[in-house]
Amino acid sequence: MSFFQNASLPVDSVSLKNLGKSLEDYPLLRLDVFPPGPQPSFTRTEIIGIGFALILWDPNSGSGGVPELKGARSFTYEQLQKYTNNFSETNNIGRGGYGMVYKGSLSNGQLIAIKRAQGGSSQGGFEFKTEIELLSRIHHKNVVGLIGFCFDQSEQMLVYEYIVNGTLKDSLSGLQYLHDHADPPIIHRDVKTNNILLNERLVAKVADFGLSKPLSDADRTYVTTQVKGTMGYMDPEYYMTQQLTEKSDTYSFGVVMLELITARNPIEKGKYIVRKVKEAMNKNKELYDLQEVLDPTIGLSSQLKGFERFVDLALRCVEDMGYQRPTMSEVVKELESIIELMVCTESSSSTSASYEGASIDHNYPYSNDSLLSYNGGSLPPTFHPK
Repeated sequence: MSFFQNASLPVDSVSLKNLGKSLEDYPLLRLDVFPPGPQPSFTRTEIIGIGFALILWDPNSGSGGVPELKGARSFTYEQLQKYTNNFSETNNIGRGGYGMVYKGSLSNGQLIAIKRAQGGSSQGGFEFKTEIELLSRIHHKNVVGLIGFCFDQSEQMLVYEYIVNGTLKDSLSGLQYLHDHADPPIIHRDVKTNNILLNERLVAKVADFGLSKPLSDADRTYVTTQVKGTMGYMDPEYYMTQQLTEKSDTYSFGVVMLELITARNPIEKGKYIVRKVKEAMNKNKELYDLQEVLDPTIGLSSQLKGFERFVDLALRCVEDMGYQRPTMSEVVKELESIIELMVCTESSSSTSASYEGASIDHNYPYSNDSLLSYNGGSLPPTFHPK
């Protein structure tokens, strides 16, 4: 009880029950918390506060308040205020659904990026807790590192390593790690070019885990009550069925691949990039006859080794049905093979699974170019392709 009281949480009483041990020999406990009478239940804000405090609770610490989470540093509001020059406009480097992003510098000179939640933001307390919980136990060169957090003076802020060079490239290794090696596996759920950052050595880092979902090994599919993500990158199967799988990230990465070769936004002037490439493609012609939609800066030479295989792979990733898409491990292997082909001085013939188009009539959710950043809500009853 002292833990909740010291954290100023509205908990009147608690019940703790020992349920035994897990298969990994961890103790299983059931904790019931009760609101002060005659209040029948907790408010949504109170539930978020209690859940957040429990996530950050260190049972070995004797102090009250919000303890530190292992691997993540707890900052005070005054510290982050100092590091960002009082959150000045000069230090403001961006804005997202969560709030503002500021550049700062720690006392040791390390550059940091601070995500500061804003009132009325489309993402809130749950996303804040999710990022802390996931990033505190994820360590990979292609995943952006969490340094710490601030939960002080009604402020919610996340502190990351600062990534210098904007966005993109080796993120596929980070996604493969999340799907195959994180424990439990994690679906990012918002893969897009803005969430793939490049450091000073041009090493790619997957960022922004506010919408991510950890999965149990026994269940690699998660049924959501709200669809969240960014329209244009969002898996249409997930959008329509509300079933989230690892293949949803594969779809989003396929859209990123098409962005790379076209230099177009996923939805531009009412046209969806996946549909545009499929309609323009003719596999019997040079460069699949995609010259009109390609980014001219990559060159239109017929000697673009591996180009057709790259397009084939991208279109396999954006198949309508998840079971038709490759896993991120398979994507990594194919891209590594393509890169070897591109740097090879000898000409070689390429073989890959060809794109044959969708085998069923499956409607896309991209019929309205105004739906660029969908963050939850009830699904419309029907969807019609443009």
